[in-house]
Amino acid sequence: MLPDDTEIARLYAYPDTEHPWVRSNFVTTLDGAAHAADGRSGPLGGEADTRVFGILRSLADVVVVGAGTARAEDYGPADVPIAVVSRRLDIPERLVTPGQLVITTADAPAEELARLRDVVDVIALGTGTIDWAAVLAELGRRGLTKVLCEGGPSLHGDLVDLDLVDELCLTIAPVLSSGDAPRIAHGPTAVDRPMTRGHVLDVDGVLLTRWLRTRA
Repeated sequence: MLPDDTEIARLYAYPDTEHPWVRSNFVTTLDGAAHAADGRSGPLGGEADTRVFGILRSLADVVVVGAGTARAEDYGPADVPIAVVSRRLDIPERLVTPGQLVITTADAPAEELARLRDVVDVIALGTGTIDWAAVLAELGRRGLTKVLCEGGPSLHGDLVDLDLVDELCLTIAPVLSSGDAPRIAHGPTAVDRPMTRGHVLDVDGVLLTRWLRTRA
């Protein structure tokens, strides 16, 4: 049985830190697929994952998500600001609204960059690739220290590669999927980032896990 919302919030409370803390949240099948056969991750974890997903958002200061994931999962404005990540600035129009953010590079398409800046808050740092260390520092200066990354795999892979993920909340669905779905993180370089188990909740076979980055 899943605990009540108050207990879930306690289990997933962010640590008390002045620096940005990056939590990522994903669901996978038993064989590691990051989405169901229909191409969406939302249905995989069922009601338990949906409840935890909502509480994780309520605990965050900002949700960071790639533009492709935002489109595939039909993201819209939420109670917490959504920061859409895109170097090409192909931002879903539903999220081009005051109160939302865009994260991109300083050399992103200038005309589109100017259009977006008229409507949303834009953080443009790095040339060619996003300077994530600088982005997180800028989020911290804005008081957005509780960062929740909801994917997709390329964005998550970048953060893992840079060793910027402090915590992973992973729901494991009791499903085998096969196919060629991506993992929750992928990139050009394989790395090992040791994690320590925070907790595991078993809700009718759905495993809700929390893992913390083990650092020297």
